Amino acid sequence: MFAYKFSRVLAISAVLALSACATAPRHINDVCAVFDQRDGWFNDWRSGAERAEQKYGIPVPVLMATVRKESGFKANAKPPRTKLFGFIPWKRPSSATGFSQALDGTWAQYKRETGNWSARRTNFADAVDFVGWYHSKTAEKYGVARNDTYNLYLAYYSGWSGYGRGNWKNNASLRRYARETDDMAKRYAAQMRQCSG
Repeated sequence: MFAYKFSRVLAISAVLALSACATAPRHINDVCAVFDQRDGWFNDWRSGAERAEQKYGIPVPVLMATVRKESGFKANAKPPRTKLFGFIPWKRPSSATGFSQALDGTWAQYKRETGNWSARRTNFADAVDFVGWYHSKTAEKYGVARNDTYNLYLAYYSGWSGYGRGNWKNNASLRRYARETDDMAKRYAAQMRQCSG
């Protein structure tokens, strides 16, 4: 009986320890603090972002600012549910989920095109790779510079078709989000020069 209780306590402790590692960073406006975070599988967030930069040519600050704007570095982020009759929790407005807030269809396209079949939106390395892939395709399709956070984010939020149609031009909120993301990328770039390691 003692062995059973002890093993159960040990299992619960292990789950709690892993879930504590998977929490979002507290200081999301400081990229150095974000890089100190590790996800539940103990992956290094900085090396995941740097791998994506090497693979796609999108600078780390652009990648990190996009993830920050989309999810606040929360692995299980989802859009809030709509309300039925104004108070009953109902459906979510989209299938966006995870660090990158990737939609189901776009995530499926990413896995198909990259061959990364085991990718999960709740895994930071996979999510930041997705962001790099998406921004890289935007750069190729629309000639957007790979360090142009403002336009990369407009396309990320609007989708490629919406960006191509210019849907964002009459959307002041979206343009503000893109400016905020651009400002965050610049701040992250300056902070990265001070990060240790």
